[in-house]
Amino acid sequence: MMIAVYIVVGLAVGVVAGYLIRRNLAAGKLAGAEREAERLLRDAKREAETIVKEARLEAKEEVHKVRSEVEAELRDRREEVGKAEQRLLQRDEQLDSRAADQDRREESLRDRDANSQRVADELQIAHDEAMIQLERISGLSAAQAKDMLLKQTEDEARHEMVKLVRQVEEEARREADRRARNILSLTIQRTAANHVAETTVSVVNLPSDDMKGRIIGREGRNIRTLENTTGIDFIIDDTPEAVVLSGFDGVRRETARLTLTKLITDGRIHPARIEETYLQAKAEVEAAMEEAGEQACFDTNVHGVAPELVRVLGRLKYRTSYGQNVLNHSIEVAHLAGIMAAELGANVKIAKRAGLLHDIGKAVDHEVDGSHADISQQLCKKYRESQSVCHAIQAHHQDIEPQTVEAVLVQAADAISAARPGARRESLENYVKRLESLERIAESKKGVEKCFAMQAGREVRVMVKPAEIDDDATALLAREIARDIEDQLDYPGQIRVTVIRESRAVDIAK
Repeated sequence: MMIAVYIVVGLAVGVVAGYLIRRNLAAGKLAGAEREAERLLRDAKREAETIVKEARLEAKEEVHKVRSEVEAELRDRREEVGKAEQRLLQRDEQLDSRAADQDRREESLRDRDANSQRVADELQIAHDEAMIQLERISGLSAAQAKDMLLKQTEDEARHEMVKLVRQVEEEARREADRRARNILSLTIQRTAANHVAETTVSVVNLPSDDMKGRIIGREGRNIRTLENTTGIDFIIDDTPEAVVLSGFDGVRRETARLTLTKLITDGRIHPARIEETYLQAKAEVEAAMEEAGEQACFDTNVHGVAPELVRVLGRLKYRTSYGQNVLNHSIEVAHLAGIMAAELGANVKIAKRAGLLHDIGKAVDHEVDGSHADISQQLCKKYRESQSVCHAIQAHHQDIEPQTVEAVLVQAADAISAARPGARRESLENYVKRLESLERIAESKKGVEKCFAMQAGREVRVMVKPAEIDDDATALLAREIARDIEDQLDYPGQIRVTVIRESRAVDIAK
């Protein structure tokens, strides 16, 4: 295209130039102009031919170059197409091979299904024949055999369950016993105390037996005045140089003892003097009780107690429970509960306060209706003790369910203090009743043959009938007996339940 344009442009230029020259020189120079035009035309033709030749050469070279590039690109495209065709052919061959394999597999599966169905039919027939033979040989139907198998499986599962329960309980019991023994042994050692069981009598020594007559007075007026004023029985018998004072009220007995001691020291014994001395002794006893209450608060590091509660607490100095002094018992419970609370990370102040005040109701239980735990809780609530302290006091005898750690610790400390050897007396009647209750609970269970309460009621041995109770059931029976003892009886310490079947024994400590 460019070459043709060049040629056309050249021709146009030549023609225009010749035309102009001829017109300008037409007049006198027509011949020269024509010659010059011819010359120019020849030059233009030669130049045009040269340009055309060069253009043709360049066009040929360009065409050749483009042709080469197109041929090279075509070759590359042909090669890529050939490779793509080769890959497609290979894929077609693979697909054909896979399709053939799939057909063979489907055929094989159809054959297997047919064989499986045939074998299943044969097995079903054989199973039916075998069941018929088994029912004929065993004399049991399929339903009966199934029930027997289920029962056997259930027994095995129950056996494994009992073994697992026994293992878990044993591990938990060992860990709990270990920690409890550590805490309790440390607590008891740190609060070791001497206990002397108190009685309901007091003895006043006399300087001589002649003093007995003066105490009795003319026609017994002195001794009648003493008994009427103090409310205590004065026993004057053949005991040399001694007068026995008998009464259940410790405060009155102490007041009477102090009154008689002052009268003996003074030597003047007559009704008017007796009444005067009694009033002095009563004031001294009340002061001693208040001092005892303050000393108990100081010893246990319990402060901020209302003065009215301190005075009532001091009255426990002359109050006993099964021969155990209640004030000393309360102080000991406060120390025990505080130590255990410190070991367990509980509130030591609440535990000590509740331990000290837990039996304060015993000082007024003859004046107010209700159990001493309820009376103690009402007294403390009246004098604005905290809810935690009141709850622990009310729960220390299981009147209500304990909801706090401190309540449980006060309950445990109370049981420990009461269970110390020599701390309390137990009447023969109560002892026998406790043993009979233990044996009655154990004998009420099915399969129990004999039962013996041993070691002062701290162990219960249960003999079972081997035909009715197996080895696994002994563990469950021991747990049931221990749970019933825990629910129905109040006792200090632990009671060991031992269930014996032939030579096998299962122990559960409660």
